[in-house]
Amino acid sequence: MEAADRHTIESNLRQHVDVLAGLIGPRTLAKPDSITATIGYLQQQWKAGGFDVGREEYDALGDVATNLFVETKGTHRPQEIVLLGAHYDTVATTPGADDNASAVSVLLEVSRLLSGYSGKRTARYVAFACEEPPYFHLDAMGSQQHARECRRKGEQITGMLCLEMVGYFSQEPRSQLVPETIPKLLHRCFPSRGNFLAAVGNMASVRLATSFRRGFKRGTKLPLFSICLPERIREIRLSDNSSFWDQNYPALMLTDTSFLRNPNYHQASDLPDTLCYSSMTDVVLGVASAMRYLLK
Repeated sequence: MEAADRHTIESNLRQHVDVLAGLIGPRTLAKPDSITATIGYLQQQWKAGGFDVGREEYDALGDVATNLFVETKGTHRPQEIVLLGAHYDTVATTPGADDNASAVSVLLEVSRLLSGYSGKRTARYVAFACEEPPYFHLDAMGSQQHARECRRKGEQITGMLCLEMVGYFSQEPRSQLVPETIPKLLHRCFPSRGNFLAAVGNMASVRLATSFRRGFKRGTKLPLFSICLPERIREIRLSDNSSFWDQNYPALMLTDTSFLRNPNYHQASDLPDTLCYSSMTDVVLGVASAMRYLLK
């Protein structure tokens, strides 16, 4: 990867986060203008990359919510789909730089880098509505709507990758916490420094996790902590990956671990200048490499 290419990715990431979390700010259906502006920006970015943008509208507790998606059809097994997704909404109390403008920005950059790449499988990129409360864990989640529709159509989702807060990194000792539901005897098996990306799956997603790791490591030297756990560990079900597990699709949550690392979680202080854009660039490179590996 040329330095100029890294510079372009990092510059684009900064722009995306600045627009979403700086210019637009909190993105909720209670503030319709913020959602309209967000959808407009995402459509603009994808159309500029040569994609045809699909819309999936549905009722979310009495309001109209919209998922956006684009695809690159596979050349040999187009019926098999690798899905990369991120939610674009926030809670009302935060501009949501890490949660989840960081993930949406990575989604845009990975799709841009792979816009001219056709694998054997189909690549689908989805921006989900309504991941946050009051929709969380309800049918009104955008990912619930999309995953159920995939199952209704009989679509073969060979792997779903959920980008959930991927912008906060720290080299400080003891900057990384361990989920409370992990037995204390196992805590020493987890990293204590928040300088890595986590790829978290359920027990049915072990094969996907192994393939993702192989592909990710081909694209970047950013540390990756991969783990698959039983779904009774509640922290692993806290994003859109769980919607696909509910439909028996393999899925991973790719995350900086949220409140286990980032003190700005759901706070007004979740601002663009708190993110590490160099590490986010490595996330883009690693995820793009993993997508190529999964699409082959």
